[in-house]
Amino acid sequence: MTTVASILDLVSLVPSPSPSVSLPPSQSTSSGNPLWAVLIVGLGSGLLVGAGAYLGARRSARSLRQSAEETLAHERTRLFNERFSTAAELLGHDEAACRLAGVHAMAGLADDWTERRQTCIDVLCAYLRMPYSPEPDHSASVKPRLAWQANRAVRHTVIRVIRDHLTPQTAADKTWTGYQLDFTGAQFDGGDFTGAHFSSGTVSFSRATFSAEVSFTRAIFSGAAVSFSKADFSGGTTDFAEASFLDGTIDFTGATLSSGMVDFGRARFSGAALRFHLAELHGGTANFAEATFSGGTVDFAQATLSSGTIGFRRATFSGGAVSFFQMRFDGGAFDLRRAEFSGGVVSFRQALFNGSEVDFTHAKFSDGEVHFTNAVFRDGAVKFFEVLFYAGAVDFGRANFSGGTVGFKYARFLGSAVTFDEAYFSTSPINFADAKFGAGNVAFGRATLSDNITFVGAFFSGGIVNLQEVKPGTLPLFNEGVPTDPPPGLLLPKWAHETGGLGA
Repeated sequence: MTTVASILDLVSLVPSPSPSVSLPPSQSTSSGNPLWAVLIVGLGSGLLVGAGAYLGARRSARSLRQSAEETLAHERTRLFNERFSTAAELLGHDEAACRLAGVHAMAGLADDWTERRQTCIDVLCAYLRMPYSPEPDHSASVKPRLAWQANRAVRHTVIRVIRDHLTPQTAADKTWTGYQLDFTGAQFDGGDFTGAHFSSGTVSFSRATFSAEVSFTRAIFSGAAVSFSKADFSGGTTDFAEASFLDGTIDFTGATLSSGMVDFGRARFSGAALRFHLAELHGGTANFAEATFSGGTVDFAQATLSSGTIGFRRATFSGGAVSFFQMRFDGGAFDLRRAEFSGGVVSFRQALFNGSEVDFTHAKFSDGEVHFTNAVFRDGAVKFFEVLFYAGAVDFGRANFSGGTVGFKYARFLGSAVTFDEAYFSTSPINFADAKFGAGNVAFGRATLSDNITFVGAFFSGGIVNLQEVKPGTLPLFNEGVPTDPPPGLLLPKWAHETGGLGA
């Protein structure tokens, strides 16, 4: 039996009031409503009161929780600030062991304190920017030498800690990739960024000095803006071997290489922009041996090579652009031996060759373009010895040969287009001796020739060597009988038969 049924049964046992007795309407206890309805209304009122009390308690609990969270956050910040002060104090300590502890303390705080991670990183970078004395010479006493070695160990630890936070293996919540790294003006007498991943943010090595080996081996550049502008490479090797340049900008504008090496051997360029604009190479080596260029740009515009070497030996160009626009070659060597050009563009437009040697020996052109348009050759040598021209183009249009040599000895022309349109030859020897012409086109449209151009020993079995439009003057040297009975593909001007001394 339900509670409501029990209440109704009790109500049925109460005797009805006498008909002769009635109360005034204003004194009625139920206003005509049964007792069960009164009870239900009372129960509902109780429930409403209870609900209100519950909601009030809930609001109070939320307020308490919020207050507790604010207290915890305040306490957390206070503790972080204390840790920061302690780490900073250790970094400034006289003892190297304490400074090492400070480096790790600051790095650990950066991992834990996301909101101030950039500040912690800034402090570590600033440590590397502080004045740094060079290594004492051998005549110095033991104490200063030990002090220098200890300071150097601390600095290298800072670099290693930063590197460890830039690798792909770093936990996602602790990575420093994407944060600003400012090494402006710092001195690097060593350091290891091997495998670092620069995917975003800004990294500055501007005006930094590299005097010993610093490794960026297998580093990945996929979006960051990295600057070495006006950096000074004065010793050791700055090593980018096997690095990948997928996106972003790596800027060496105005950098100086006076000794040592900047090594991009076996590096991969598929989208990034690498700039050496106005760079000066007074010694040492910029090495791109076996690098692959499938996209992006490498720009040496208006740079100067006065000694040392820029090397692209066995490099592969299948896309992208490499520019030496208006570069001065006043000495040194430019090595492109055994390079392969299957796409992309390499430009020496308006370059000045005033003493350097540019060597394409055994290079292979199966596509792509190399431009020497408006280049000036005053001294030095450009060698295309034993080069295979299978396709693509090499353009010497409007080039000025007033000194130095250009050699195509033993080159094989099997499909490429080599043009000397409107080129000017005054004293520079141009050597096609023993070259083989089986296909392709070598054209001297409207060129001004001298008697220093030779095809002696050249073999013509196809293709075209077009001299029809050269300006009247002296023709190149050929084997005896060739000018009077030219082989197929050798096109001589009409005035050739009117000149003498054409045979070798």
